[in-house]
Amino acid sequence: MRSDLPLSVTHEVYERCLCLNVHRAARALARRFDHALAPFGISHGQYSLLMSLNRPAAPRLGDAASFLAMDRTTLTANLKPLEKRGLVDIVPDTEDRRSRRLYLTDAGRDLLKAAVPVWRRTHDEVDTHLSTSGKALRRDLSQIAAAY
Repeated sequence: MRSDLPLSVTHEVYERCLCLNVHRAARALARRFDHALAPFGISHGQYSLLMSLNRPAAPRLGDAASFLAMDRTTLTANLKPLEKRGLVDIVPDTEDRRSRRLYLTDAGRDLLKAAVPVWRRTHDEVDTHLSTSGKALRRDLSQIAAAY
């Protein structure tokens, strides 16, 4: 080990680095939710994407990408298997033919309706591991996301 980068710095990063700790927690949560949602044939990311489309007006692709903190290309790639399964319709915007709107189909709504109880139960299990209010943690994470 070199003296100009002591092990104490590694420990400092491990204990302090929000990126490292958020990524580690996110990967663990993703595995947990992927396992819970597997019987529905979707991942946690697909569940979140589908749920983000459950709104009165179908969002434009760019607006959905922004909401999900994805670039348009990544969102388009993530939509393809959902569209293939008939869970999402991607339709040109009637007001701007260059833009596309994302519609949650009835099959998509049916899948979400069936998955919500499992999602809730999984969240209840995860919440037991939080030392502070889950609401406070979610608020703090949202504030970080909005700031950057």
